[in-house]
Amino acid sequence: MGLLNKQEALARIPQVDQLLQDEALHSLLEEVPRYLVLDGVRLTLQKVRREILTSEDLWYPDDFLPRESLCRRIQEQVRLLSRPSLHGVINASGVLLHTNLGRAVLSSAAISQLVEVASGYANVEIDEHSGERGERYTHVRELLCRLSGAEDALVVNNNAAAVLLSLSALAVGRQVIVSRGEQVEVGGAFRVPEVMRQSGCHLVEVGTTNRTYLRDYLAAITSETAALLKVHTSNYRVIGFTAEVSREDLVSLAHQHSLLALEDLGSGTLVDLSHCGLSHEPTVQEAIRAGMDLVTFSGDKLLGGPQAGIIVGKKACLDRLKLHPLLRALRIDKLTLAALEATLRLYLDEEQVWQRVPVLRLLSQSVAEITDKAEKLCQELQQRVGDRAEFKVEEDYAVAGGGALPLEEIPTRVVSVVPREISVSRLDERLRLGFKPIFSRIARERLLLDLRTVFDNELSELADAVVFALKEQGS
Repeated sequence: MGLLNKQEALARIPQVDQLLQDEALHSLLEEVPRYLVLDGVRLTLQKVRREILTSEDLWYPDDFLPRESLCRRIQEQVRLLSRPSLHGVINASGVLLHTNLGRAVLSSAAISQLVEVASGYANVEIDEHSGERGERYTHVRELLCRLSGAEDALVVNNNAAAVLLSLSALAVGRQVIVSRGEQVEVGGAFRVPEVMRQSGCHLVEVGTTNRTYLRDYLAAITSETAALLKVHTSNYRVIGFTAEVSREDLVSLAHQHSLLALEDLGSGTLVDLSHCGLSHEPTVQEAIRAGMDLVTFSGDKLLGGPQAGIIVGKKACLDRLKLHPLLRALRIDKLTLAALEATLRLYLDEEQVWQRVPVLRLLSQSVAEITDKAEKLCQELQQRVGDRAEFKVEEDYAVAGGGALPLEEIPTRVVSVVPREISVSRLDERLRLGFKPIFSRIARERLLLDLRTVFDNELSELADAVVFALKEQGS
């Protein structure tokens, strides 16, 4: 077997036209447009050239680039090019409500209703009894009121929009008092003070970062005050020497002075998470029972539905929001309505909801269940990959993510992977760039596949992706 230097190796790379004549690519040309195959060939050849030029190797065997392997790489590249830009991935990161991966996974019931509504015409804004124009929010209003105990409800496109609309309709040009320790910043650098300014109200800070008392709110009330706002610090916690005012006391003070009491719950939940061993997260029902005039929360976090900003509370307040011109700009579409309605209906069955809403199922699954999945995956990978990597089931912690339960370490099991022929970062890159991308995490010089966020029906695809990433050379 002869050896080739870099220039000779580069000269061995076949031309595009030569590859297109290969029988292995004929089926591709029948399945996808010719331009995609051409792009796949060119991109693959560019990668091969770059690998040779950047490699530390000075010499190559004369059979270093087998045609069969090159065609497989082209086929994989064409599959990637054929895929929509927005597509499914496998979340093995251990972050349940991963904002960058779309937060809550929808239930099968929500998906079914979404498909039905998307597949044809739907009664979005029509009264079927009279035949006249109706209101889109009626599809979820009764459900939200029943589940939360509120008098009325409204839905916009996200929770920031819910806060913006509420303050714009109820406090424009007037003061809204907020504790300094509750001026949160959420993902994407959106800050509560900035949303408040955009609404046209005037922010009044009271207290300190770690301690705020009822007397601080009382001292700040003037004739220009419209509301007292409580913001749940759902994405962080101030611990240690702290003090905050309860919602009940805040409501009492607000109503004594004819002011509104508003609460932004952020993530928001309709169930008590302490039932599955997690820290207690304030529920929407608790805020309503405390007498809050308006409560806002997200649809795509702990609720487990689509992206939406949900507003529940007193009818008099909601009536003012419904007349505000911003509502038209912030309204949700029929697909969001369909998925949200189906999600809310699942909460009517308090026992089954834990299994039927995916995020609740992931949160409540036992360590024994996760261990079983991890051991099966680990065993399969050991059998299929051999000595290319070391696999081990390890104890670890997952997190809720999505600005929820920030201090909660949720026990989990991971399959740790230590590759022997490539670096951990290279393996992570290969998994992310596969046809079904895998998002994991790297810690302790290991790649960790967290099985708490992997659904049972994804295990086979996950195993195939890891095997391919470890076995494919030069990809």
